[in-house]
Amino acid sequence: MKKLRKFTFVRTFIYVLFGLGLSFCKFAPAFASTSSIIIDAESGDILSSSNADELRYPASLTKVMTLYITFDALNKGIIKLDDDLKVSRHAANMAPSRLGLRAGSTVKVKTCIEALIVKSANDCATVLAENLGYSEKNFAQTMTKVAKELGMKNTTFRNANGLPNKAQKTTARDMALLGAAMYHHFPQYYKLFSLKKFTYKGKTIYTHNNILKTFEGADGMKTGFTNAAGFNIITSAQRDGHRVIAVTMGHNTAKARDRYVAQMMDKGLKRLALNDHIKDSNMYASLESKKVIKEESTTQTASITQTDSKTDWENSSTQDKEATEKKNQWGIQVGAFSNYSKARSYALKIKSEAKKLASNPIDIEPVANGSAIIYRSKIVGMEKTTADKACQNLKRKNKSCIVVAIKNDNSLLLANSQY
Repeated sequence: MKKLRKFTFVRTFIYVLFGLGLSFCKFAPAFASTSSIIIDAESGDILSSSNADELRYPASLTKVMTLYITFDALNKGIIKLDDDLKVSRHAANMAPSRLGLRAGSTVKVKTCIEALIVKSANDCATVLAENLGYSEKNFAQTMTKVAKELGMKNTTFRNANGLPNKAQKTTARDMALLGAAMYHHFPQYYKLFSLKKFTYKGKTIYTHNNILKTFEGADGMKTGFTNAAGFNIITSAQRDGHRVIAVTMGHNTAKARDRYVAQMMDKGLKRLALNDHIKDSNMYASLESKKVIKEESTTQTASITQTDSKTDWENSSTQDKEATEKKNQWGIQVGAFSNYSKARSYALKIKSEAKKLASNPIDIEPVANGSAIIYRSKIVGMEKTTADKACQNLKRKNKSCIVVAIKNDNSLLLANSQY
C-alpha cells in the first residue's frame, strides 16, 4: 500500500455549507444542556437549532471525520478497500469498543470502515489513522486542518476515535457541516452508513444505532458516547424527495437522544413537505389567475384582427417576463482560489467592505483545472449596470474583479450570513 507523506484534498461543491453561517463569539464551558441542530441537506437552511455553537466533546462522532479522510484517500487511489493495514500495539490496546485486533496482524481497509460504522471500533479508527498519517497525532492534525477547510471553525481533533481528550472539542453546528460534507462529497460511500451489520471472522456484528431501525427514511450516520460527552448522534433521513441532517449532543441516555432526534427529523421533514404544498398551492393559484385574465382578454378582443390580436396585458406580461429573466442575472467575480473556504471567506470580506453589496448572495463555483479544482468567488444577483458599477468601485480600491453573466442552472447560492 502506498505510504502517505502529504495528504491533500480536492473539495467538490458543498452547497449545504451555504446556509450554515457561524457567529464569532466566546464559548462558555459546555454541557450545561443539550445542543442540537437540523438542516435541509439540499439548501443548507437551518430548520431549528438549540445551543448549536456550544463547545462539546464529540465522542465517536469523531469517526465521521476519520472516515471522511479515508474516503478521500480511496478516491485518490492512495489506498484500496482490499489493502491490508498493519495493526500496531498502540492500536490494539485501544479501549473498547473495539474489534479485537492483535498487534502485528493486518486488517482490510473495508473491514475497518465497516467496524467504525457498525461497531464504532476504536482500534480500527487508530489503524486507519496510523496507516494514513504515520502517527495518530499527525493524523489528528490533518483532521483539524480538514475541519477548518470545511468551515468547522470551532472543532479541534486530538485522536481518530473520539476517546476522551479534554482538548478535543466541537459543536453541533460543526458536526452538521461534517455530515453535509460526507453526504455531498462521497455519495458512493455514504450508503455504507446504513449498514446494520457486518461479518468478521465468521461472527456477525450488529449496529447499536437504533435510529436506523426505528425511524422511517433514516440511512446513517453515527452515534457516540463517553461519560464526559453524554450521548451524541449525527444522523440523516429522507422522505418524499427531502433530506434532513440532524445532530443532537449531551443527552443522559441513548433512549432520550434517539427520541429527541427522531422528533427533530419528523418535524423537519413535515415542515419541508408543508413548504412544498404551499409553493404548489401558490403556483396553482397564480396559473389559474393568469388563465382567467387571458380568457377575459380573449373575449374582449375577439373582433381584433390576427396581426393586432396581442393585447396590452399580453404585451405587458411578455415584457415583464423578459425583464424578470434579465434582471439579477449578473454578478462580479472577485477571485479564484484553491479551496472552497478561502473563496467563500474572500467573497464575504468583499461584501463587508462594500456596503452596497451586503444584501447580495454569494456563488462559489467549482471549476476543473486539470487534475485539480479551483473555486471562483462571485457576488451575484445584480443587473448588468449594477454589476458594472460595483466592479468599477472595487477596482478604484485596487480590488480585482470581472463582470460575469450568471447561468440559470439552478445552482445554489450562499444565503446572507454573518459568517
